[in-house]
Amino acid sequence: MSERLKGKVAVVTGASKGIGASIAKHLADEGAAVVVNYASSKAGADRVVAEITGKGGTAIAVQADLAQEAQIRRLFAVAREVFGRLDILVNNAGVYEFTRLEDVTAEHFHRQFNLNVLGLILASREAVKHFGTAGGSIINISSVAATAPVATASVYSATKAAVDAVTKALAKELGPRQIRVNSINPGMVETEGLHAAGIPGSDFRKQVEAQTPLGRIGQPQDIAPAAAFLASDDARWITGETLHIAGGYR
Repeated sequence: MSERLKGKVAVVTGASKGIGASIAKHLADEGAAVVVNYASSKAGADRVVAEITGKGGTAIAVQADLAQEAQIRRLFAVAREVFGRLDILVNNAGVYEFTRLEDVTAEHFHRQFNLNVLGLILASREAVKHFGTAGGSIINISSVAATAPVATASVYSATKAAVDAVTKALAKELGPRQIRVNSINPGMVETEGLHAAGIPGSDFRKQVEAQTPLGRIGQPQDIAPAAAFLASDDARWITGETLHIAGGYR
């Protein structure tokens, strides 16, 4: 087990499955104490915590809907109460819903923007209150959809373009406080959500793979090591960046 993040405390939102779960486990492997946030899947979050603690790591599961401001505040209050500090925030919680323009509704728009953008901003605001004088690292999970949108993903792609803009703006605003802000922009990654959407066996997947130089879609463990790097002092002079991890897909 590496000690690169020893003594650090991380909050990972939406960490009960998929990319968030993999990031939580990687941060713990690097020595961080991890708050595994979940909105509804307590069983999933408990499994992630059990896997971390089973390997000698430190983690707790905390329920909070990142689309609800009061619950965001409670998440960080619990993290501070249990671990006494905060050094890393991974804004991974998000939702995606593809639909044709004629079917776009205000509800469809707000469901995605309230979590993917507003929730991310409010979580960052709370984290900054708890970071110490040494600063901290905020890692936003964006998407290649921010710069390479696909049909029927107008609203989702717009949320991720917003995340990239927020990343750059906050990097400039928070830099004087030694708080670094970067985003990771994954390509298509095989997660529970992807399976629930029926994408793994679809023509859409085959099309994406055909346009990906490395010839496959990603796995959660392809993304997580980059988050651990950006959270660490190895990335101490990196801020405001968007790191595409997509097998070369553009």
